Amino acid sequence: MGLAFVAVFLYAGSLDTDAIVTAQQHYWYAWLLPVSFVVYLVTMVGETNRIPFDLPEGEGEIVAGHMTEYSSMKFAMFFLAEYINMTTVSAVAVTLFLGGWRAPWPLSLWAGANSGWWPVLWFLAKVFILLFCYVWLRGTLPRTRYDQLMALGWKILIPLSIVWILLIATIRAWRNDNHSPTVYAVGGLVLVLILALVTFWDNAAQRRAAELAPDKPSGPDEEEAGAVRGFPVPPMDLPHYHGLELGDTAPRPVASQATIKEVTGA
Repeated sequence: MGLAFVAVFLYAGSLDTDAIVTAQQHYWYAWLLPVSFVVYLVTMVGETNRIPFDLPEGEGEIVAGHMTEYSSMKFAMFFLAEYINMTTVSAVAVTLFLGGWRAPWPLSLWAGANSGWWPVLWFLAKVFILLFCYVWLRGTLPRTRYDQLMALGWKILIPLSIVWILLIATIRAWRNDNHSPTVYAVGGLVLVLILALVTFWDNAAQRRAAELAPDKPSGPDEEEAGAVRGFPVPPMDLPHYHGLELGDTAPRPVASQATIKEVTGA
């Protein structure tokens, strides 16, 4: 999440939120810095422990997660804290990437769109849209595994954010000084890193596809075919499949309907 902020600070040239919002007067940073915006959206869902990254809670496994033993006001405080956290990260996203309290286009063409109480309305409307996306994700996506979350963070989001920050820093330096060879050297390094990342992801995808690709069974054996397909198949030569107990050499006679006992406990 912090790496997503760095590109915004570099592009705006300030840490002041008022200056960042003013810099988005014509174009939102969600369009100028799409990689940072997407990285922040993913990380803010994980930071607030919401689906598909609600691994600390696991509501589907133990009823209501860590809040099972709470009720009444204590239960309400947990939920209030969670939703206040969602509102906070949504407000940060609106300030840094969605123009803050400024009116969206084409409403911004109106002269009085950013005066009076209108900025409060625009800001709250953008926050509520992001909160709706939270609810939308909760009703759409399943929970990811912990190893999938770690792979997403360490193998994709962090390397992508670092390369993106280097690219944004190179662009800003190139705009400020067009005659420095350092800018071109850093730009070349960024291109090399991008090519290395693309090559790494392509090789990893090919290895993963090769591991998951099923091979054709060499014979009609059901166990071999089941192992190739990826699900367990019990051996078909177990004694009880043929009416034998362990140590018996001859099949037992089939019991009549009158001697069959009910074992379901009914």
